[in-house]
Amino acid sequence: MNNLLSIESLSSNDIIEILRRTKVMKSTRGNHSDLPLKGQCWALIFSKSSTRTRVSFEVGVRELGGDPLFLAAADIQLGRGEPIKDTARVMGRMLDGAIIRTFAQSDVEEFSAFSGVPTINALTDEEHPCQILADLFTIQETRGTLDGLRVAFIGDGDCNVARSWIWAAARCGFELVIAAPTKFQPPQHLLDQADGRVTVTTDCAKAARGAHVLYTDVWVSMGKEDEEAYRLAQFQGYQINSSLLHEAPKALVMHCLPAYRGKEIDDQTFEAHSETIFRQAENRLHAQKAVLQMIAAGRKTDVIS
Repeated sequence: MNNLLSIESLSSNDIIEILRRTKVMKSTRGNHSDLPLKGQCWALIFSKSSTRTRVSFEVGVRELGGDPLFLAAADIQLGRGEPIKDTARVMGRMLDGAIIRTFAQSDVEEFSAFSGVPTINALTDEEHPCQILADLFTIQETRGTLDGLRVAFIGDGDCNVARSWIWAAARCGFELVIAAPTKFQPPQHLLDQADGRVTVTTDCAKAARGAHVLYTDVWVSMGKEDEEAYRLAQFQGYQINSSLLHEAPKALVMHCLPAYRGKEIDDQTFEAHSETIFRQAENRLHAQKAVLQMIAAGRKTDVIS
């Protein structure tokens, strides 16, 4: 594997191997026998603000022996309109890899194509692959397996996290049910492309019934702030709360954070399931280190996934 651009681009075997390595990374943290990024410098190029993604990648690169270089888009010429392909061709001559958090998926793909260095999607408007890999590991860590899994996603079914869940269901073969208002459901062409075990409904209780995981994300994603009033009105009733938990009383409750209590999840439910939610956040570090290790191994052997 030379890049991580999306869950869509991964095979089921890639995901299995990432989860295997994540377990090792977590169990051996502080005592890694191998430092695959030793002597390397990786840029973190962020056009969107971040807490978990920035901290986990900066720590992860360091723990694998490398040096992270944080670059906010406003601090470099990208912020003044330089084409992404020109930035990529410069950085490709100086860096060993790039971790990009931005708006357009095409920017990450174009950077990868023109830079010639390993590129990791740390979030775009289309996908959030690192988050879903950490989520899958958290579920596997808790349940012991992904076999027979049923995930209910409640809220904005067309956001980047939901889209990555769709591809994960397709690659891993588990059941995903998305409960969202009609205007915020994933497009049919995406569901057709993914060809997974994905169903969509407007009924939260129906989606939650029998689920092993209840999952939600913010109602107003970054870049959608001008739609806040409209979105808040549309998503009323699409909340994970004690009432919804009656449909799946043993389910893991997961949230990719940040959480806005009283909106997509109520405070009582969040706090009751905070151990899972913050372990989910911690696992971003371990999953991303697994991805970095796989990419480093791919460069050494010149194997293209």
